[in-house]
Amino acid sequence: MQINLTGHHVDITDALRNYINEKFERLERHFDHINNVHVILEVQKLQQIAEAKLHLNGGEVFATHEHDNMYAAIDGLVDKLDRQVIKHKEKISRH
Repeated sequence: MQINLTGHHVDITDALRNYINEKFERLERHFDHINNVHVILEVQKLQQIAEAKLHLNGGEVFATHEHDNMYAAIDGLVDKLDRQVIKHKEKISRH
């Protein structure tokens, strides 16, 4: 899985990059066929926004999450993506 990370008005530190890599490894445990991930971290006034688009075999998944803390925004984002990936996996296995 290749992770492309972009920051808008935020510096991508090594700690932030490692945290994202660690969190997105969790998604691979539920679905092995994640080809590419594009993560955008953005700061708008006081809101920290994390959004991501996953390119999967058989489709794409998109999610966004806002929070006061960037790490909490990433946690919320990964939770949303995890639910969507599991749903996508179930949908594919029915066919």
